[in-house]
Amino acid sequence: MSHVKAGGTAKNVHDSPGQRLGVKLYGGQKVKVGQVIVRQVGMTKRPGPGTKMSRNYTIHAAKDGVVSFKTRKVRLFSGKSVRRTEVSVN
Repeated sequence: MSHVKAGGTAKNVHDSPGQRLGVKLYGGQKVKVGQVIVRQVGMTKRPGPGTKMSRNYTIHAAKDGVVSFKTRKVRLFSGKSVRRTEVSVN
């Protein structure tokens, strides 16, 4: 017979690396075409003039310029009005 008792199963051992989300370029910084400004999950920040949003909600610069952030009211599907941050390139 074995001298080692049965070991339990390990359930919480999977560890995935971070996704490196967040704001990559801040207001007042210069940006070139195609550079990533914000990486996010969902539309927490909205694209404004001079920016475009990719399929995974990453906001890129559509032209050369300076990044700016401002808050504006957005109407949800339910009719509720909420404040959201808009990213633009001037």
